[in-house]
Amino acid sequence: MVKTSDLKVKEVVCFTEGRRLGNITDLEIDVETGKITAIVVPGFSRFLGILGRSEDVVIPWENITKIGTDVLLVDLSKLKNYKGLAEI
Repeated sequence: MVKTSDLKVKEVVCFTEGRRLGNITDLEIDVETGKITAIVVPGFSRFLGILGRSEDVVIPWENITKIGTDVLLVDLSKLKNYKGLAEI
C-alpha cells in the first residue's frame, strides 16, 4: 500500500531515456472507483527556463513500471504525444 503523500515526494524517472522528470505535481483519480488513473509531472523547461515550460506531462498509471523507495520508474515510450528528448 502506498500513500499519495508518499508518492508526491518521490522523483519520477523515465527509465528508457534515463531522464529525471521531476516530482509528481498532481494525481488523476477515478471518482467512481477511487483508484489513481494517472500522475502529472511538470512540463519541460524551455531554453533555460526563460521561455517558460511546456504543458504538464500526464502519465497513465499503467506506464509506471516500478515504485521504489526514492523514485518512480516510468516508460514514456508508449505515450502517443510524448516526443522524448527531442522535446527540449
